[in-house]
Amino acid sequence: MADGEIPVRQCAVTRERLPQTEMVRFALSPEGVVTPDVSSRLPGRGVWVKADRETLETAIGKGAFARGFKTQVKVPDGLIDQIEALLLKRFTGLLGMAKKSGEIVLGFDQVRDALQKKRPGLLLEAADGAEDGRSKVYFLAKALYSDVEMAGALSSEELGVAFGRERVIHGLVRKGPIAKAIRLAYRRLAGFRTRPELDWFPDQDR
Repeated sequence: MADGEIPVRQCAVTRERLPQTEMVRFALSPEGVVTPDVSSRLPGRGVWVKADRETLETAIGKGAFARGFKTQVKVPDGLIDQIEALLLKRFTGLLGMAKKSGEIVLGFDQVRDALQKKRPGLLLEAADGAEDGRSKVYFLAKALYSDVEMAGALSSEELGVAFGRERVIHGLVRKGPIAKAIRLAYRRLAGFRTRPELDWFPDQDR
């Protein structure tokens, strides 16, 4: 495998071969409990499932974990919500790291100013933010760069947690390696949430 190439895994439900950044790995605890391994670091045999709520529901309902692990397993109650919470924590953790390294811009005026200088890696808009503000940000970005990507599945409070603030409405991740990691983390999380940006701006990359 070439340097930088993302490993491909087979989904235990759909049988698709997908980059592991679009999947969730599961391990089995010594007690036989199916355990999400969103960082893909737990030891032992792993079962991979496409990172979206519907596929996980199918995996649970049709015994995909027992087949994958080749043994009887225990699927904990609330497993899908647990995965969503873990992916949210991973995403906001990456945002916090990017902020500390100076790769995040926050605030309406600051984001618009940053857009005038360089193509963004990712736009951040709170799901509960005002339509007028996010439209001004998005259409400025589109006018300057044509193709832009927006993350809109987090509330202003959830974005605030990432940055140590009460609420955040508008943000921008500067283009670079950390922006790529953040985009991939967002796409995994978005498999378990509604992506409102696709309704706000239907030309968004799906």
